[in-house]
Amino acid sequence: MTEMEKMLSGQWYDTSDPQLAARRDFARDMSEKYNRTAEAEVQLRQGILKQLLGSVGEQTELHPSVKFDYGCNTFIGDRCYINFNAVFLDCAKIRLGNDIFVGPNTSFLTPIHPLLARERNVRTAPDGHTYMLERCQPVTVEDCVWLGGDVTVLPGVTIGHDSVIGAGSVVTKDIPPGVVAAGNPCRVLRKITEDDANGL
Repeated sequence: MTEMEKMLSGQWYDTSDPQLAARRDFARDMSEKYNRTAEAEVQLRQGILKQLLGSVGEQTELHPSVKFDYGCNTFIGDRCYINFNAVFLDCAKIRLGNDIFVGPNTSFLTPIHPLLARERNVRTAPDGHTYMLERCQPVTVEDCVWLGGDVTVLPGVTIGHDSVIGAGSVVTKDIPPGVVAAGNPCRVLRKITEDDANGL
């Protein structure tokens, strides 16, 4: 089993693997290329995203700057709006559905490091190369979710459709559909109901 296969299956893997390192280099270079584009270069931006990401939907906007660890493990649906300074550490798959709003400085994080320092620290292999071990869990954001600014979504989390996550929240556990949730750790505050309608 390759280190890439271990990574995607949630096992501990060697982050120094050449195939993984090459993909990270590509993703970071393409992210920087994207971040240097002008607002009018819509087609260029779309072309970069199509090369970089697992998939990206129609009428989706990502405002620079954005950062991707691998890119190919991120899947973004249609009509999404992702504001400035989004970070996608997509060692595992990150899936954003359709009609998602993402506030500025939001992070989607899939990596997990060992809790014991002796297991977490950089080590040296018998062949002399240095490495560290990591595993990861996927992140899923279902359709029609709004994430406020400065939200952090942690590994293994699913946020249910039509929910709203308050600014500054750290989402450590699954959030059900159709609720307002906020805080650190993020907790459900209440259901969203027709009383929330603005008559628009």
